[in-house]
Amino acid sequence: MKRTPLPISREGRDTLWLLATLALIMAPHATRLPLWCALGAAAAMLWRAHMAWQDSRLPSRWVLFTALVVCVGLTLSTHRALFGREAGVTLVVVLTGLKTLELRARRDAFVVTSLGFFLILTQFLYSQSLVLAALMAMAVWGLMTSLVLAQRPLGRPRLLAVAREAGRTLVWGLPLMLVLFLLFPRIGPLWALPSDAQARSGLSDSLTLGNMAELALDESIAMHLRFEGPAPAPAALYFRGPVLDDFDGRTWRTRRQPFDHPDTLDSEPIETQGPVIRYQLTLEATHARILPLLEATLKAQVPPQQSPLRMQRNDLAWTTSAPLHERIQLDAEAWTRFRHGQTHTPSELESWRRLPRGFNPRTIAWAQAFHREPAHVQATPRQLAQALMAHIRRENFSYTLAPGDDEPEAGPPQATPSLHQIDRFWLDRRAGFCEHFASSFVVVMRAMGVPSRVVTGYQGAEFNPVDGLYTVRNSHAHAWAEYWQAGEGWVRADPTAAVAPERIDRNRPLAAPRSGLTGALPQFDSPLWRQGKAFWEATNHRWNVWVLQYSRGSQKQLLGKMGWDANDWADVARALTIALSSIAVAGVGWLWLSRERQRPSPWLGPMSRVHQVLLKAGIPPPEGVPAPASALAWANSLNKLPLAQAPQHAELTRHMVSALQALDALRYGPNVDAAGHPLQRRQQMAGAKPLIRAIEDGARQWRALRAKARHRAH
Repeated sequence: MKRTPLPISREGRDTLWLLATLALIMAPHATRLPLWCALGAAAAMLWRAHMAWQDSRLPSRWVLFTALVVCVGLTLSTHRALFGREAGVTLVVVLTGLKTLELRARRDAFVVTSLGFFLILTQFLYSQSLVLAALMAMAVWGLMTSLVLAQRPLGRPRLLAVAREAGRTLVWGLPLMLVLFLLFPRIGPLWALPSDAQARSGLSDSLTLGNMAELALDESIAMHLRFEGPAPAPAALYFRGPVLDDFDGRTWRTRRQPFDHPDTLDSEPIETQGPVIRYQLTLEATHARILPLLEATLKAQVPPQQSPLRMQRNDLAWTTSAPLHERIQLDAEAWTRFRHGQTHTPSELESWRRLPRGFNPRTIAWAQAFHREPAHVQATPRQLAQALMAHIRRENFSYTLAPGDDEPEAGPPQATPSLHQIDRFWLDRRAGFCEHFASSFVVVMRAMGVPSRVVTGYQGAEFNPVDGLYTVRNSHAHAWAEYWQAGEGWVRADPTAAVAPERIDRNRPLAAPRSGLTGALPQFDSPLWRQGKAFWEATNHRWNVWVLQYSRGSQKQLLGKMGWDANDWADVARALTIALSSIAVAGVGWLWLSRERQRPSPWLGPMSRVHQVLLKAGIPPPEGVPAPASALAWANSLNKLPLAQAPQHAELTRHMVSALQALDALRYGPNVDAAGHPLQRRQQMAGAKPLIRAIEDGARQWRALRAKARHRAH
């Protein structure tokens, strides 16, 4: 069946391929670009694709110049600058789109392809995920295919064949890429993210009721853990974040001390019991100074292969000297049974009893009445906490993601959201999120004269059977309480745990429900889906640890295992030089071994022998014929010599010419025997030997005759 030719030229096809590759590169930028930039670049490329399909004329220079001026003006108006990350990416995207409108020659194709490679680099200013890396690898393959097409201007090479050749080129470059990745000297970690990236843990030094509930729908990963031995029970997995001491009626805040402040360096003594829990934690970039480590983590340090990190512990809370803008790993030791805070002074304890005036009067009155009950008048803080837990279970408190904190109270239309949110939760709605339970618990305990405070962090973790790690998500964000008991110090109390399971409602949306695939996928649950999700998260974690966290320390550790002492960047540079030189030598050797070889002709030796013999006899070589000349060329040259016509040389010349012609016929003739069978190479060489001997004998006689002639002349 005859194939119908495509209604598009070779140039149009190549242009469409390049445009499709550029669209793939620009796609991740679409949500980050200004709307005019995304629409303008898309319109320019669609217009160029239409022209490629129709093989129509390109727009005039004036159209392009006008579009350029407009785009630069819009960039300046949008970003208030032409330099910087956001403005620079906007300009590169829109200028690439405009450049495609003058894509007509190989030079233009090279320029557009170079812009495509630059756009690939800009993607990693925003994300370095495994998905983006795979997507950009496909884009590199597409651009390499465009480069190969540009180097083949003639004919119509098949696109698939050219793509395979581009793929082979990339594969051959993998060893060099791997050596550069492993050995190129590192000034800083490769995986450092921009300081204004969006990823963060959600924990902060303050807490307003209702804000923490937003994290319950955030399934992004906050950290991974690997335990050396058996993992603690799920109920013991409390990861301590900020401790919130002061309450102004609306917001809880921590008493932050400057890093290295003397008051933070003299931490309270901590008594530990039971076995030590050793674990390794990989914490995502939080853009905060908080390290949410397992409670009672008394020792934490970065692994040898990681860059140093300044951090300190104040009581049980860990902080860093600067916000974390990059992923880190920590090796830590913790205890699940511990005591701390036994030595607080009366003035310090009094600060944890304070409540703001004019807020939540009904809850304070309820707490004081609760304390005056005969069963609670002489109760210890532990007994009061247990009584409050029983009250939560008895009064049907419920857990919900939509507590309605922003709803106005019943009253006139101008009513605003209540300032007494603890009153509304504890006495009216009795439904809220974990920070409602923790905040209300602390307010009630303080109203009864018990020092107490709110603690935020994470609680619980998911086990990943693929890699054996525990995953803590932002949805594990939690708030609990601590109260002070004489002789014991601070005691954890989690009032949210007192809610009966049947009164937990996690399905009520915080905002408008998500629709489409993004809303359906998180709710889809099946063994296959869970296994796929676990495998993907394990793979992504390995990408983060092995690739994005490959730093100067990892490089030094790798070279140390190879027996190379890399104390500074000069040692690493020498190792890189040796590796690159080895690759270059190996490449040259491979080219030499794989070169196209031509087997030498078996006639080369015999003809060289004839050539040398005739030259020694004084016969000039044929003019314009490279050495060694053919036998026929020697025969023609010999016939033309004046000396060959002399009577004493005529007979000898005839015999030599006859032998030379026979030798040429044996070499280039039909090469068949008397029966018409083709002669083998060995038979040809056997037939050439007597002819060569005859030529050698004739050459010796020719030389003797010439010598006699010269003697008579003298």
